[in-house]
Amino acid sequence: MDKPLVVITGASSGIGAAAARALSGEGYPLLLTARRVDRLRELELPNCLCRQNDVADIEGFRQAVADAEAEYGPVDLLINNAGAMTLEQFRNQVPEDWKKLFDTNVVGLLNTTSVVFPGMLARKGGTILNIGSTSGYTHYPNHTVYGGTKHAIRGMTEGLRREAAPRGVRVMMISPGMVDTELLGGTRNQAIIDEYQSFKDYLGGGVAPDEVAKAILFAYQQRQEVAIWDMIIAPTGQRT
Repeated sequence: MDKPLVVITGASSGIGAAAARALSGEGYPLLLTARRVDRLRELELPNCLCRQNDVADIEGFRQAVADAEAEYGPVDLLINNAGAMTLEQFRNQVPEDWKKLFDTNVVGLLNTTSVVFPGMLARKGGTILNIGSTSGYTHYPNHTVYGGTKHAIRGMTEGLRREAAPRGVRVMMISPGMVDTELLGGTRNQAIIDEYQSFKDYLGGGVAPDEVAKAILFAYQQRQEVAIWDMIIAPTGQRT
C-alpha cells in the first residue's frame, strides 16, 4: 500500500461512515470498528477490514488493530469517533446512563488511544484525531452528563497533545455543533427530542456528516509538522 492505515471507531453511521468514505476515496486502507458490523460491511469499501467492537472492550480493539497492521502496516491515523448521547435533566437521569456515556465517550477513547499511542511515539509520527463537540465548550439544557464527557475529551486531547508533540505525534480535535446524525437515538424523553429537533429546524438543519469528513481530511492531510489543535464546525446560524 502506498498510503498508511487509518482506524475509525464508530464508523457504522454519521461522521464515522462519512469519514470512512472520504478517506477510502483518497486511497487509504481502513480498519473500521463499530457494534453494528453489518453496517460497516454495507459501506463496501476497498482495502477495508471491518470488526465488531465496543470501544469499552480494549482487548477486542487491540486484536482488531493487530490484524489490520499485519495486513496494511502501522496505524498512522486513529479517529476516535465512537460516541453515545443520552440527553436528560440530571435529576431524572439514571446511573446506568451516566456509566454508558462515560464508558463510551471517555474510557473508550482512552482504551483505543492506548493501543496505538505507544507505537506512534516510538515511530515519531502519526495522528490521533478526537471527535469532540461544541458541548465541550459551553453548556446546553439537558446536557449535564453528555456535555461533561465532551469537556473531558477536550481536556484529555490537550493533555495528550502536550505529551505527544515533542515526539512528532499530532493530537487534534474536531468539535462539531449540530450535525445530522443518529446520535440522539439514545435519548428517551420525547419532550427533549422535540426541543432538540425544533432547534435543529430553526438552524435550517445540522451540518452534514460529509462536511465534517472534509474537515477531517483537511486536518489530517497537512504536513506532519502542522497540527490543527482544534476545529469547530457548526451551522452558520448556531451561536453557541
